[in-house]
Amino acid sequence: LDPAIYCHLGHLNLLLEQFAKALSAYQKYFNLQADNWKNTAFLYGLGLVYYHYNSFNWAIKSFQEVLYCDPSFKRTNEIHVRLGLMFKSNGNYKSSLKHFRLAEKDSSECTLSKQEIQLNIAHLLEVEGEHKQAKEVYEKLLTAEDLTKTVKATALRQLGWLYHSIESFGEKAYRETRAIQYLQKSLELDPNGQTSYLLGRCFSSAGKVHDAFLYYRHSIDKSEANADTWCSIGVLYQQQNQPMDALQAYICAVQLDKSHQAAWTDLGVLYESCNQPVDALTCYQSAARNSKGWYRLFLSLTYTHTYSYKSYATPNLSAKIKFLHQNLPMQHFQNKPRTLPSIEEAWQLPIPAELTSRQNSGGLSQSAGQNAANPNLTAESKMEEDKKARKRVRYFSPSSESMESPTPPPQPGLMTPQQLNLLQCLASNQANLDPQQQTILRISLPTPGSRHLTSISDNLPADFVHNLRAANMSEQEINSLLSRPNITTSIAEDFITQFSRSKRSEDSKIKEDKDNIESVHSTTTDSKHGFCLSNMLQDFGPPPTPPSPPTPPLSKDQLNPPTPSVYLESKRDAFSPELQQYCHSQPVVVIRGLAGALKLDLGLFSTKTLVEANADHRVEVRAQKQQAPDENRDQLGRKVWHCASSRSHTSIAKYAQYQASSFQESLREEHDKAKGQHKDSDSDSNSSTSSKNQLYFMFDLFSRKKSKVIKFGTNVDLSDDKKWKNQLFELSKLPSFTRVVSAANLLSHVGHTILGMNTVQLYMKVPGSRTPGHQENNNFCSVNINIGPGDCEWFAVPDQYWGVIQSLCERHNINYLTGSWWPVLEDLYEEDVPVYRFIQKPGDLVWIGPGTVHWVQAVGWCNNIAWNVGPLTSLQYQLALERYEWNKLQSYKSIVPMIHLSWSIARNISIVEPRLYELVKSVLMRSLRQIQMLTDFVEELGFQIKWQGREKDEAATYCDDCELEVFNILFVKEQDKKFIVHCQDCSRRISPKLEGFIILNQYKLEHLTEVYDNFLIHVSITIILNLLKTQTITIFKGSFSGNSCKLSCACILTSLNKIAKSTNSFMTISF
Repeated sequence: LDPAIYCHLGHLNLLLEQFAKALSAYQKYFNLQADNWKNTAFLYGLGLVYYHYNSFNWAIKSFQEVLYCDPSFKRTNEIHVRLGLMFKSNGNYKSSLKHFRLAEKDSSECTLSKQEIQLNIAHLLEVEGEHKQAKEVYEKLLTAEDLTKTVKATALRQLGWLYHSIESFGEKAYRETRAIQYLQKSLELDPNGQTSYLLGRCFSSAGKVHDAFLYYRHSIDKSEANADTWCSIGVLYQQQNQPMDALQAYICAVQLDKSHQAAWTDLGVLYESCNQPVDALTCYQSAARNSKGWYRLFLSLTYTHTYSYKSYATPNLSAKIKFLHQNLPMQHFQNKPRTLPSIEEAWQLPIPAELTSRQNSGGLSQSAGQNAANPNLTAESKMEEDKKARKRVRYFSPSSESMESPTPPPQPGLMTPQQLNLLQCLASNQANLDPQQQTILRISLPTPGSRHLTSISDNLPADFVHNLRAANMSEQEINSLLSRPNITTSIAEDFITQFSRSKRSEDSKIKEDKDNIESVHSTTTDSKHGFCLSNMLQDFGPPPTPPSPPTPPLSKDQLNPPTPSVYLESKRDAFSPELQQYCHSQPVVVIRGLAGALKLDLGLFSTKTLVEANADHRVEVRAQKQQAPDENRDQLGRKVWHCASSRSHTSIAKYAQYQASSFQESLREEHDKAKGQHKDSDSDSNSSTSSKNQLYFMFDLFSRKKSKVIKFGTNVDLSDDKKWKNQLFELSKLPSFTRVVSAANLLSHVGHTILGMNTVQLYMKVPGSRTPGHQENNNFCSVNINIGPGDCEWFAVPDQYWGVIQSLCERHNINYLTGSWWPVLEDLYEEDVPVYRFIQKPGDLVWIGPGTVHWVQAVGWCNNIAWNVGPLTSLQYQLALERYEWNKLQSYKSIVPMIHLSWSIARNISIVEPRLYELVKSVLMRSLRQIQMLTDFVEELGFQIKWQGREKDEAATYCDDCELEVFNILFVKEQDKKFIVHCQDCSRRISPKLEGFIILNQYKLEHLTEVYDNFLIHVSITIILNLLKTQTITIFKGSFSGNSCKLSCACILTSLNKIAKSTNSFMTISF
């Protein structure tokens, strides 16, 4: 049976919204068709099914493979929209913003209108803190013609809330007036509970208590199950000194949403103000435990999570809990009359009658009254309440109920409320699920990073499949669906047009022969439709994937290998070729005694010297929590991968003051501790009664010493040779393979500055300063020197294991490339990942090999300098290309322009290593082919390519939209009086016929062809002269691979003949 039948069957079931059957058919095709990735229609359909089941990581992977394999895919705009929504849901707002902007510029249709896309863009800017830009987008959106009522109401609501919450928009009275005006206009267009709630917040802030209560009541009438509204009502009552009413409102909030941190915290403050510390402590515990609960997770899809609470919550709950924990025994036995009912008693209180006009409707009153006296409900009862009380979240639209489109089309990626509630309850109670429920959860939310497709028809319980069908489809819905022409034209016809591309002939492969430049023309027709031929690694190859770990796995005693170390005693040792070869063969090397052996003046990089040289120089500052090097915990003490930090900027002089004051403070603490004045934070932990131990068993974590927030000065640019002349000259004493600028350094041939890579960067540290886990840009090597006076602790993992770490990052919902992560060592050891761990002392140089994953923490007060280097090895070049393609798949910018660099290598460097020569030659060939195809494509459209040329030291060019490297052929369009460069694919999405574009080129094809022809492998004269003494040279064919064997041998033969003639020698060459 032809596997394509299963693929078509999957498409048909997808159109009928039979998602379980569609996934089962797609799995059959996946297992039977080895090169299934060539069928982009299959990948697109699979992505839609994953999207429907909210398996966002898998859906993202499928959609990214479509964009990578076929940038001209007809539904690219729809893919960008859905990628934007999913990245927004995952909290990756920068990636989400990038895809929404690509969708905005795409001229093709998709399920979201341009207005809705712009609304998402504005909201993402708002979330990212770009409030001024967000305000401008909202205001521009409101001036658009034919604006739908829902979009206009939402834009007005968001704009009103911006005026209310952002102080930089003017005086408070002015902002509150504008905010109320916008919100009232929004309420007129779309009466909903969310807008009424925000109006209540604004009136409360303005001191208009009566109006605030009125709109809060309207909010409850529109949407009873709204914990935010009840929390705000409680705050309002508390401000009016009505503690009993405030208590009832807070209880309503936490009954509706037991993970509502603000409500629990405010309730704790209320109890504490009424001198009831036991109840306050219980509430603070719930607030701390639910700091990252369900509510915050699902609000990432809505426009409401930027509405901050005006709460009495203190910024550090652990300090509150610690204080009450220590002082409660003295207060616990004092029999004082209680002002408020205890938390257990309050749990059964009814809703205040004056706040709702619908007590008898059975809605909120019933929900509040049914709960037991204990707020810590069982898992089963919580699951049932979650189904009834939580707000519905729609995954297709990024909006809440008040933001839905008035006539949304049926979407394959939209889950029904029944399905969504079921998945939410399962995911939030994984520890309490029975085997059947665990099966449902595993199928609906597969493990990220795996390509294995789970067959729902085989593994899913029959009753659940029946429920899915019952919730999704009826005969009438099927007939209604098939009767809509827009469905068939937008999806079915697109699949049909893609079917013809599912098979590729092997005859389309291009032979790489230096004498066959004419082969470029033979692939011109294939470039217009189907697969993109811009892959620099291989033709028609599969999308890049992270590597599998080496086999067999290491034993447990091999997971902490000794770090390769070299001790230098003299300058001769530092410049020995053996040291260079050793560094190139290891994932990480620590070279000790380098500064002493070379007599480097590291004092030039000391804080004092830096202040004297350029006190006002800019420093990026990262605020981080101080922790032990082998630990990374959140505020509740749980081991996590996410490494939190906030960014700001200062000057060298100001950071130097902080660095000095931090050191002095540490000296004072040590002095006080030596005198016995230091109080241990656990001093009360051993006190008295067993009842206390039982009562506060859960609070031991919070009685630990409070974590200090430290500041890390990073990314100090030392590229200016005028400002930092002495410092940069001192680094010229280093061995050539470690220098910033060297003929043997690939990055020295880029031709322009790449800050932090082919320039020096400085890091100013205090104890605890962290550089989170990462690989260097494009997998290049790195050099790091510790200036001192303190030490640094390093962790490193060989590049063969980066795929395992990437999978672990996905498992912890962290983006490997853009996220900030600090690995948990236990997790790595469980996956059999070896970790090098060592101390870098002042004067030590750390060499990081290509692709090595590493993370660093300062043990003492110190400065470090670092930069990247690119050895002339095939391993370095191949890993750089692989990361270049992986970045392309992930829509991540490669700051090293590999195509531009490859042509510079061909012009400037004589390569000796055959494998490196083959790799560079193949990249040049593919680049030439791409240029020829683009030239033919532009000429067929009737455009004339205009000559621009390049200036000296001009930076490489990138597409302004997708950030891919654009070499030679530039598609330029004027926007806002600026000329913006686009790649071919983005240009065609903006305008299929390139209307309004100017086509420029920077190199003549004849010149590039000449460079290609003159790029030959170089044979060392010294080696040849030594071989000539024997008069016989044998070149083994096994040392070459593929079609380039004859080419490489021919080049070597040419070189040898030239040398033989010049030396008048006779030699015999055999193959």
